[in-house]
Amino acid sequence: MEQCILIYEDDRDLLELCKIILTGPGRTIRTFSRCENIVSDVERFHPDLILMDLWIPEIGGKKAIELVKEDRGNDHIAVILFSANAEIAQISDDIGADGYLKKPFDLMNFKKTVERHLCN
Repeated sequence: MEQCILIYEDDRDLLELCKIILTGPGRTIRTFSRCENIVSDVERFHPDLILMDLWIPEIGGKKAIELVKEDRGNDHIAVILFSANAEIAQISDDIGADGYLKKPFDLMNFKKTVERHLCN
């Protein structure tokens, strides 16, 4: 079964790096540098996992994830928040994210975190 991951990150280099690391057989990766269309993106692509930058432009990662979590039909979607914010663990917990990664993150830890959430 094809897995779909949506990545929201305004740093183009980091966005491309995440895509390269996660690309593989049986997996579709969709990338975005803004998140104001997250609800329609979820409806269109039916992701298994969302990786969200906290400080992404327009509505921000916190609000974007809250919008996704409002719909109980999205409960199966794993959400990982990432940021350099010192309070990322608390913010992640407050919005009901399934996990977080503190920037800068180790690439192997990034991949393991994603794989763990995709397997759950």
